Amino acid sequence: MEILSVVKQSLVITLLVLAMMLIIDYLNVFSKGLWGKGLQRSPWKQVVFGALLGIIPGCMGAYTAVSLYVHNMIGLGALTAAMIATSGDEAFLMFSVIPQKALLLHLFLFGIALAAGFLVNAFFKQKAALQPGKHFDLHDDEPDCICFDPVVLGRQLRQITSVRLFGALALGIAIGFVALNLGHTEHAMNQLLPDSEITAHAHPAWISITFLVVLSATLFIVLTVNDHFLEDHLWKHIVRKHFLRILLWTFFTLLLVHLLNLYFKPGDLIADNLLLVLLIAVLVGIIPESGPHFVFVLLFASGNLPFSILLANSIVQDGHGSLPLLAESRKGFVIVKTINLVVGFIVGLAGLAIGV
Repeated sequence: MEILSVVKQSLVITLLVLAMMLIIDYLNVFSKGLWGKGLQRSPWKQVVFGALLGIIPGCMGAYTAVSLYVHNMIGLGALTAAMIATSGDEAFLMFSVIPQKALLLHLFLFGIALAAGFLVNAFFKQKAALQPGKHFDLHDDEPDCICFDPVVLGRQLRQITSVRLFGALALGIAIGFVALNLGHTEHAMNQLLPDSEITAHAHPAWISITFLVVLSATLFIVLTVNDHFLEDHLWKHIVRKHFLRILLWTFFTLLLVHLLNLYFKPGDLIADNLLLVLLIAVLVGIIPESGPHFVFVLLFASGNLPFSILLANSIVQDGHGSLPLLAESRKGFVIVKTINLVVGFIVGLAGLAIGV
């Protein structure tokens, strides 16, 4: 296998994660105006809406929940539900490498988020006041059109920018490469993580076909969106902020998991120290950063980590989603993180107790 396979699979996973991030950003812009309507008078609707925002892959749903909370449109229960349901950028990684289990995990997260949100509303009747301060860029000022006007599309393609040209060429090359190597992705992944959930239930070429669909959708977006969306979302947000970090975390985590599988039995080590690993998983979840949690996703994908511990980590962690909350209110951040940590630890213990 060796280092070249680790590099190759790191690039494959990173490209797929970034492509999915762009698609979610694209859908988020199209859904502008739907957030927050008719929520203030209905606490239970707030909780449901918060949980729905949270299960959107990436951090935008969590950012939106914080923005609504700061503007007194949702309460503490809804914010807690959003932060429990969200997994930040780790959700993209999970849907890339363990899609079936990722869907199951997000269904669990949604149910747990609803239960926790309703309980918080029962105990905290009033939301602690927050003073608006430094705001993160939540993209509230998007242009009205992305667009699909044939005249605009023609002009954009004739006067193509370097970002659009580079993105289209890179995606075109990637699509051609995947199409010519249908089915090889599973073989390479199986070599890398031999006991992996990634390939345990995949039929031939399943991962490659999914990759082709996602890349084709991304190419369509790159060719048709306006220059503002392309510059702000693809270049400034996704490429500049996420590409290198996701690539490096994925590479070193895959390398670590592969070396552990070669020289040790990480599954046995974890099985002998489940409570300690659970405690580490929920404590790491406190970190308001995407990256450290990749370890738990890939350990689970390699067959070395129980589902309950991945679920516990996913409950507590929210990627970058809580950073705006930390900027607005340290008290609010501590309250929400404490609730999530307690919920994550209890759920993790319950899962271990029943052998999940």
